[in-house]
Amino acid sequence: MLGEAFWPPVILSLQVAFLASLIAAVAGIAAARWMSRRSFRGKTLLETAFMLPLVLPPTVVGFLLLVALGRRSWLGQLAEWAFSAPVLFSPWAAVIASVVVAFPLVYQTMKVGFDGVDRELEESARSAGAGEWDVFRYIALPLAFRAAMTAYILGFARSLGEFGATLMIAGNIPGRTQTIPTAIYVAVDAGNMTMAWSWTVGMVVISFVLLLATGGLRRRR
Repeated sequence: MLGEAFWPPVILSLQVAFLASLIAAVAGIAAARWMSRRSFRGKTLLETAFMLPLVLPPTVVGFLLLVALGRRSWLGQLAEWAFSAPVLFSPWAAVIASVVVAFPLVYQTMKVGFDGVDRELEESARSAGAGEWDVFRYIALPLAFRAAMTAYILGFARSLGEFGATLMIAGNIPGRTQTIPTAIYVAVDAGNMTMAWSWTVGMVVISFVLLLATGGLRRRR
């Protein structure tokens, strides 16, 4: 039945997108905060590296992750030890791929948000005895809250639509690693246009709502 086949990729995609966007948001906010208040040699190179997954073909990102997380690499061995199982071709691989491709969007959005925070307010708080954590918690983050929400939503949308890198390191295992984008690809390849259209419409609706939410946040800002 269409209903039975429809839901597993949708549920997995939402789970992967939620977890990946959460990780990307934490990492992106931390990196953006740190980079927005520091100047050092090599900063431009580091920022370029942060943004690289945004412009690289997803298959290239996937290939690099495949090599990095393989059993022959120390990172892959460490990940296998941490998860007590190989990471490649598992749901965690889909999460990792989504985090990598979503991070640049989160980072860039939060960097713009933190750059818009008045530094004099932060300096006043520091002169009054506030530590860096207090400045971040009570001043910087509240003032950049809408940017943070926008960053999270964009990260969620990007994670939800990830295809190339996910296919490279997570594969397309029905009921285990098959997300909506990979399910659409397989359905079209098999000539099952009904299923392809049902997943496509679902993706368009979800993405439209997410973009509408980010537009509303920008207007409020």
